[in-house]
Amino acid sequence: MPGPLRVNDRLTIPENELQWKFSRSGGPGGQSVNTSDSRVELFFDVLRSVTLPEFLRERALQRLGDRLSSGVLTVNASEHRSQLKNRQEAERRMASLLATALAPPPPARRSTKPSKGAKKARMDDKRRRGDVKRLRRSTDD
Repeated sequence: MPGPLRVNDRLTIPENELQWKFSRSGGPGGQSVNTSDSRVELFFDVLRSVTLPEFLRERALQRLGDRLSSGVLTVNASEHRSQLKNRQEAERRMASLLATALAPPPPARRSTKPSKGAKKARMDDKRRRGDVKRLRRSTDD
């Protein structure tokens, strides 16, 4: 089952850069809960990866900064009773995290000015609102 991790159509992490750890999962599970190691941890060392080009490594380190421990990204999965399903879930989460972190930055926003029509509509709305408030005022002073 373990194999390379496909992050996107241009990047696949080879299995020798991924580390797996299995342990007993808490929660429901019936008789198998105390005997099967269904909890899965998946580790990927972003800092020392030879697969990631330098610019992608820097981008990932910057964007995943709070999720990394000594440059290692960790994902846990223990929702399912079966180790296989937890492995698949951990791989899905890792791929999603890495794809988001490695995505190119969005284009810079170009600032624009409001159009003449937008300014006029805004002023008309303010005037109308002011008239409503003025008409609500009591004139019994």
